[in-house]
Parts: sequence; structure tokens; C-alpha cells
Amino acid sequence: MATKKKNASRRDFLKTSTTAAAAGSVLSSLNAVQAAHTSYDETVRIGMIGCGGRCTGAAEQAMNTEGPTKLIAMCDAFDDRLQGSLKTLSRKHTDKVDVPQERQFVGFDGYKKLLDTDIDLVLIATPPGFRPVHFEAAVNAGKHIFAEKPVAVDPAGVRRFLEATRVSKEKNLLVQIGLQRRHEPAYMETIKRLQDGAIGDIVAARAYWNGGGVWTRPRKEGQTEMEYQMRNWYYFNWLCGDHITEQHIHNLDVMNWLMDGHPVKGQGQGGRQVRTSKEHGEIYDHHSVEFTYGDTPYGNDTLMLSQCRHIKNCWNKVDEFAHGSNGSCHIGGAKIFDKDGNETWAFGRGGRGGHQQEHHDLFADLRAGKRPNEGEYGAHSTMTSIFGRMCTYSGKEITWDEAINSEVVISPIDQFTGMTDTPPVLPNEDMTYNIPMPGVTKVL
Repeated sequence: MATKKKNASRRDFLKTSTTAAAAGSVLSSLNAVQAAHTSYDETVRIGMIGCGGRCTGAAEQAMNTEGPTKLIAMCDAFDDRLQGSLKTLSRKHTDKVDVPQERQFVGFDGYKKLLDTDIDLVLIATPPGFRPVHFEAAVNAGKHIFAEKPVAVDPAGVRRFLEATRVSKEKNLLVQIGLQRRHEPAYMETIKRLQDGAIGDIVAARAYWNGGGVWTRPRKEGQTEMEYQMRNWYYFNWLCGDHITEQHIHNLDVMNWLMDGHPVKGQGQGGRQVRTSKEHGEIYDHHSVEFTYGDTPYGNDTLMLSQCRHIKNCWNKVDEFAHGSNGSCHIGGAKIFDKDGNETWAFGRGGRGGHQQEHHDLFADLRAGKRPNEGEYGAHSTMTSIFGRMCTYSGKEITWDEAINSEVVISPIDQFTGMTDTPPVLPNEDMTYNIPMPGVTKVL
């Protein structure tokens, strides 16, 4: 069978058929890297939608995997971003990058042209507001997909992504979401032990992404409002979803993984106290949310406390913790303690490096004919982060059902065609932006 597969065409090698899946099951006893080499010797052709730092990193990690790969197409809203990424990747992977001018696409519609090329796998890491549209188009084009998190910035986008995920399963497409902790052995073993009862029933949990904040890109002379917001995308909700969605989703995803589901209600507080300059757009600099998980493996109404902050010179913590009837767990540290605080288990050194590991897993699965699909939990973890933002912006207690069915759209992305378009939010006369106000802002 291995010899026959080696002689198969590239399209047969990557076809999403039951035959390919069956071949993967035959190879299941092999190490994933061995399977990649034993079964196939075919090039996976890669395209990039988005050429910023994250997609450039994902492309590099994809080309670090076992087996032949080739980056053949790229697109971005900005040519300078595309050229910078191309230069970086060409320097690091000279023999694996072949993106001539005719396969470099610039503009809001560049993704359509890229998906018309002969790529097998597309990497999607545009600003999050665009991801439902780009993901849906990639599914319709029949491409295997790696999409960064979060997958949307509002409930409408999540619903659209979930529907595209349903179609991707019908087409037997591989879908991986950039929630890399799910691919780290340290996290995997820790969550398994907790779900197997290592600390008894979990009665509470905590999740944090507290840090000093990220980059800003001040306005430049001659920029249109659309270009300014696109360049400074982190600070506009229609593009980013606020840092609770763009960053804290990682910790919230771990909590959903632990609880084997999403929260059923939430309430919280947040605001904007320090990062208040014009270039900080409209997002908050801190959020604190109390989530309640319903029917979990540990019982009903399990509480989870969530914090994220972008303020310098404060307590920094990016981590997760669980508290149970028989002990506690430092999830991020992969350590378990008894009731008296004595360490009873630790994963030890290693077991990290999820950004690279997720691509090793993706390409090993692809070459083995396996088609895992992470779209659904990626969408639910995204919605959990949006849910938290809805709680802090409104100041109200909200249920999951109310949140995911909200018709308030903040990212009407389909209506935009270029840098001269008017974005959905505009500055005031002093070039500041209106800030969400608890008790006033409508989220439902």
C-alpha cells in the first residue's frame, strides 16, 4: 500500500476520500513522523491569507514539518506586509518558497484569487474580524485549513463559522485552529488527569492573561480611516474583538477543555483606565468575568473566574488553575497538589512548544489520511471570549443562549472592498473613539 501511495498523484495523495482515511487507519500503529515518510513522498502546497507576524510564523512552522512542502501563494491587504513576509520566509526556507508575482495577491479580495490557485492547505491569520469570511471561502474551495484563533469577533461571525465547519466535515476537510495548548503534551496529560479525578470534583477554576499590553501603530499622514484602523487593528472591535477575545481565548479554551463544554452564564466588570490614548482605539484595558459552567463532568454550576489586563507595572500572569474536593492543580505549570498543598504529580521538563507541535500534528495527520476537525471547539472557545466581553461591556448577567443568538453585529465585513471604504466605527472630532459603557452599551 505504501508503494502505491508513493506513486499516486499529488491530488490523489491529498484527496478527502474514505480511501485516504482508510489508509490512515492502516498506518495508525506507526509513529506520526514515520507514517509521513513511509506512506507518502508528495509536496503539500501552501497558501497564506494574511502576511503578518502570526501567519509568517505559522508558514515557517508548516515548512519545518516532516515531508516536502512548498509555499506557492500569498495574499494580504497591504503589499508591504506581503513583501516583508516573503523576504523573511525566503531567507529561512529558500528551497521551499516559490511565490512569483502572479501568485502575490494584494487587496481585500486577494483571498479569492489565492483560493483559485493549486494550493492544498491554506493558512488563515488575518485580523479576526475577517476570519469567518475567509474560512467559509476556503471551505467552499475545498482546501484543508489552519486558521488562527479567535475565529470571529461577534456572535454572527461565530454562527457563520460553525455553519462552515459543518460543511467542512461533510467535505472531509482537515481543520486546525491555532489553540496550541491542545497539542502540548504537558497540557494534554494534566487535563486528562483532572478529568480522571486527580483532585476530585472541580468546584472552581481560575484563568488569567494579565500583562502590559501589545504594540500600537500611531496614525500616519495621508492614511485613510480604513487604512489606519487596518494597520492598528488590535484596538478596534470589528477587527480584533478586544484583547479578551484576541489573547485571553487561550486560557478560556483550556477552561472549556477542562469542563468539557462552554459556560452557561456570566457576569463581569471591565474598563479603560490606563491605555487611554488615541491609538488605543475603543477597547478596554482590563476585564474580569465570573463564568458559570452548567452540566460538567464534576457536577453543576462550577464557577470559573477570568481576568485579563493590559496595564504595565501590575501583577502579570498568563496561567490557569483548578480547585477540587481533593486538592488543586496549577494547570499551566502541569502540577497537582493534595489538600495540604503537597505536590503529588508534576509533568516535569518539556511537553511545550505548541506552536510548532500543532503543525507537526497537522501535517502528520494530513499525510496519514486523517482529517481531524477542530472548528467546533475553536468556535465555542471564541464565543466564550466574546461572551465575556459582552458581560463586561454591558455590565449585565447574560446567558450563553442569549449571547450566541445576539443579532448585534460589530463586524459587517462583507461590505468592505478597499482602503477608501468607511469602517463601521469613526473617530470623534478630537480623533478619539467612543468607549463601551456598562449599563448603556447594548450587546443583545
